[in-house]
Amino acid sequence: MSPTTPPEPGPPHAQGPSPAQGPSRAPEPGASRRRLLLGASAAALLAAGCSAGKDEEGGRGGDGSPDHRTARAPSGVLGANFNEDPSEVGFARLRGVSASWVRGFLPMPEVDRDAPERQRAVATLLDAHEKQYGTVLSLKFPYQQRALPAPGSGPMETELARVEGAARAVLGKVDILVIGNEPFLESRRADRGGPALNRFYEHVAEHLIAYRRKHFPHGCRTRLYMGALNHLDNPAERTAATRRWLDFVHGTPQIEGVDIHPHVTSLDAAQQYLDYVVPRLRADQKFLATEFSLVLNWRAHTRDRIPPRFARHYGIDPDTRVWQLLRLAVRDPFPQEQWDAFLSASPWFHRNRHYLRDQVERFRETGKLAVATYGVAQADAMVRDIGPDKQPWLLNSLYATRTVRQSEDGKPGRNQAWCEDFRALQRRRDRRPIRTGTTAT
Repeated sequence: MSPTTPPEPGPPHAQGPSPAQGPSRAPEPGASRRRLLLGASAAALLAAGCSAGKDEEGGRGGDGSPDHRTARAPSGVLGANFNEDPSEVGFARLRGVSASWVRGFLPMPEVDRDAPERQRAVATLLDAHEKQYGTVLSLKFPYQQRALPAPGSGPMETELARVEGAARAVLGKVDILVIGNEPFLESRRADRGGPALNRFYEHVAEHLIAYRRKHFPHGCRTRLYMGALNHLDNPAERTAATRRWLDFVHGTPQIEGVDIHPHVTSLDAAQQYLDYVVPRLRADQKFLATEFSLVLNWRAHTRDRIPPRFARHYGIDPDTRVWQLLRLAVRDPFPQEQWDAFLSASPWFHRNRHYLRDQVERFRETGKLAVATYGVAQADAMVRDIGPDKQPWLLNSLYATRTVRQSEDGKPGRNQAWCEDFRALQRRRDRRPIRTGTTAT
């Protein structure tokens, strides 16, 4: 799913328990130790300023010595996601949260208008590759309004030509290429439950595998994954088609895993994705989570009144609803302190302020996470037609670029809790330069 309000005001990051939606869970074995280690990592990053130094730009260690890390397949990485719109990202903002991996997607019809390498998302990822970031590109096939092409048909040949154009631009450069963005949402419902969807994506995957083997017979930097599954927390969405999808992933040696997009109400809902997908992977496969969030939790509160004390303090009508406050913030961005106060005052948000940390920990604990990427910035699509029923993607992003005004010293607005936990989750072994080596073709 992409877009293409203190109990009382108080410190935005008050200490205390931070369960996700629902009852708190008992600490898992080793959780305290992990969090101490994460805290230590955060302290080290913050002490270093989380800014571009020699190790950020030149592939050298923090002491200036050459970085001799060997190439390895990505495992347990947390990166940044911009979907199709990199306009609010910029490498300074990536450095600001210590990100070393970045992900975007390419809508395939756009290839007809301009060469893939000149598409904004692809150009940004190729630039990131040159700057030694890890990169993930998803190929998006939008078929919500028309039937998916059948193998051997003219429309299928058109799609395969687009795929080859994208492959020429990115194979051997991006680290991970994902076949499909959200197939079960970007197709007609009539095609999702039957074999049409599976046949289409399997044919595209087989064609891309053959293309990669032909052009990179001795191995390729670019690893292949199958695109993202949605709504797996709903048993009705675990269908014969999703089972066939995972069977194809499991049975195709050249595919290294599957992507999931758990946009959910709670950590427990996201766990249902893991419980469904992880047991179906081969021993040598992993999963991606190139999008994930609690946006469905936020949406359940868009019609809530904003917190009374926050309203009084900032002179806002206390009958204002959350969605109306978001619209106000977009029209006239708040100072950072007011945005922080709104979030910390809203119980539904404040109790989930460490969701990012807790979710990534759960991903990593499976031992099967390759790369997860989290939204970088608020994009144009998020601020159009804000209303009570619009998904409040605005609340997910690391940078609050549309709801918070830039500070006097030039710093962009941000969601403080997300940014702090994102930095703390970065590991020394994942820092740039990213070297993922080659994979057999």
